[in-house]
Amino acid sequence: MGLTYESRPLMRLQRLARILYVSWKNGLLTMLVEAEPDGRMARWLGFYARRRHFTKPRAVRLREALESLGPIFVKFGQMLSTRRDLLAPDFADELSKLQDRVPPFDSALAMAEIERGLGMTISEAYSEFDPKPVASASVAQVHFARLHDGRDVAVKVLRPGMHQVVDHDIDLLDTFAQLIERFSEDGRRLKPREVVAEFAKHLHDEFDLIREAANASQLRRNFDKSPLLVVPEVYWDFCATNVMTMERMHGIPVGRIDELREAGIDLNRLSSAGVEIFFTQVFRDGFFHADMHPGNILVARDGRYVALDFGIVGTLNEVDKNYLAQNFLAFFQRDYRRVAEVHVISGWAPKDTRIDEFEAAIRTVCEPIFDKPLKDISFGKILLRLFQTSRRFNVEVQPQLVMLQKTLLNIEGLGRQLNPDLDLWKTAKPFLERWMSEQVGVRGFIDGMKREGPNWAKILPQLPRLLHDYLAPDTVQIKADEKSLRELRRTVRDQRRLLWASVALSTLALIGAATPFILNALP
Repeated sequence: MGLTYESRPLMRLQRLARILYVSWKNGLLTMLVEAEPDGRMARWLGFYARRRHFTKPRAVRLREALESLGPIFVKFGQMLSTRRDLLAPDFADELSKLQDRVPPFDSALAMAEIERGLGMTISEAYSEFDPKPVASASVAQVHFARLHDGRDVAVKVLRPGMHQVVDHDIDLLDTFAQLIERFSEDGRRLKPREVVAEFAKHLHDEFDLIREAANASQLRRNFDKSPLLVVPEVYWDFCATNVMTMERMHGIPVGRIDELREAGIDLNRLSSAGVEIFFTQVFRDGFFHADMHPGNILVARDGRYVALDFGIVGTLNEVDKNYLAQNFLAFFQRDYRRVAEVHVISGWAPKDTRIDEFEAAIRTVCEPIFDKPLKDISFGKILLRLFQTSRRFNVEVQPQLVMLQKTLLNIEGLGRQLNPDLDLWKTAKPFLERWMSEQVGVRGFIDGMKREGPNWAKILPQLPRLLHDYLAPDTVQIKADEKSLRELRRTVRDQRRLLWASVALSTLALIGAATPFILNALP
């Protein structure tokens, strides 16, 4: 049977009792007391905590507790392991060992789910279907099949009943998060309810395979005919919210270094290509695969990477890209004041932030990193140190940047596994400099104007009327009473602002008219 249980109060109480028992067995509440011995939680649980003694380290106990509570809690722990800006290093390191592996569910259930989602029988959809799954995880499992036109495919199908399981466990996690926020001062600082909400969003995204298929399709379009990365084709006629059918890919798992060598793959080139792919996704596309661990990557015989599993992706806007590029370039120039200024200018740090104090804090944590050779410097750890320092100055770290930092750590780890001498800065610097050069100068100005074109189309036709209204005589009739004078001052002030806006827009209109000529003149 699949992972299901009915939405009844008794089942909910049983699940809660199980969670409380596992927490007691592994001393999770004791950890809260130890973390804040003078807080309200300690006053409530102090006697209970003093009577408990454990031989295993706290991080190991937390990992084992999550493993015993099932796949949803395992995935929660995996997500927590990426939040090194929130967790102590021992917790983050131990939780990164969690494995999302559960036994496959019955093949008859899988085929029933596929037929329900596609609205056709297995034989109508596929000429061949292997009932034995080739991969299984907490959310879904994968079967190989063949379409009637002869194309080999991989079919991903959700576990039946997962929505009920997740909704129950998320509710319970949120309840515990509320209690921690209410009774623990340190807990409030870590914002556990926000962490649970972020986890719930990502988990529900993974339950929509149409969304995952769209992610795969976007990434494939971005890297069409790329010499570095190949992405499987999605077969939309055989996709539904609980089923995704895509091209079956072949290759060597990227973690099997010896097999890659035997196949004649250039590992040094492969490591650099991984970094190039990542920065291309970030600075060119603003759309990146955010789950690039070795289990999701193959290497084709021609040396290209093969991406799999598109449930988690990140997106970056121009502000995010500017933040990353300016910070990285300033870091490697050891211009810590510029790093602090970028945070304030972008609006992510409060306006009253003392730049000199922020600069000193960043220098303190980053200077030891930059005394190492460039090839030994970790971009991911730089971002982590920046996030950790920023929180002290009430900077809200954006979720998409936390996701990017985790992905960058994966890319770095993979790259240095392939080539221990990989110099990320050498590979990344051209991307950063190219992006910055495109944001300034004539081309950057023109690109910005082209993006704002639809707004101009609405405003420009109004310019003649606005100017006429301002310059027309007797627009405002002056009355001697005080109320009218106040209204007059307000009107004059507003119209003066309108005039300046009109002049500015007129200038933009003239520039816009010249844009085609400038573009033709550019190489």
